[in-house]
Amino acid sequence: MSIIYRRMVRADVEQVHQIELDTFPEPWSLQSFIDEMERNACARYIVAEEDGQILGYAGAWLIMDEGHITNVAVMKSRRGEGIGKGLMQALMQYAANMGVQYMTLEVRKSNLTAQKLYHGLGFIDLGVRKRYYEDNGEDALLLVCQDMPPVEEDFFEAEE
Repeated sequence: MSIIYRRMVRADVEQVHQIELDTFPEPWSLQSFIDEMERNACARYIVAEEDGQILGYAGAWLIMDEGHITNVAVMKSRRGEGIGKGLMQALMQYAANMGVQYMTLEVRKSNLTAQKLYHGLGFIDLGVRKRYYEDNGEDALLLVCQDMPPVEEDFFEAEE
């Protein structure tokens, strides 16, 4: 089967949360993801799915013409297959379709793999957020991308 990229729905939250737990030293709670889906009108999440299994996800807060990427993760056993890139491309396309002109994100200074991905998608370094990460006080690089994909003319955001 092939991987499909689609908007995340409430039924995906448990699988997404498991990937979050397996990826981050200070993971979001299950309730945080539920709140993103049910209460945050600015939140949009994309999942990568294959045969009913969620392989990864990417989320952003879309506020007027800005999109701020909140989190991106791929299950450990499927990393290195281009799923993260596919998620980012799908999220950026979705955001562009919603009127976003540029996107921002923070990434750990030590996460060279993620930096390479983001730079390859057109993100550039904007600055440093000192001691941004609470788990170890590591600095974050602040990246921005103004090279958004063209809007898809037939885009329609369905109600959840």
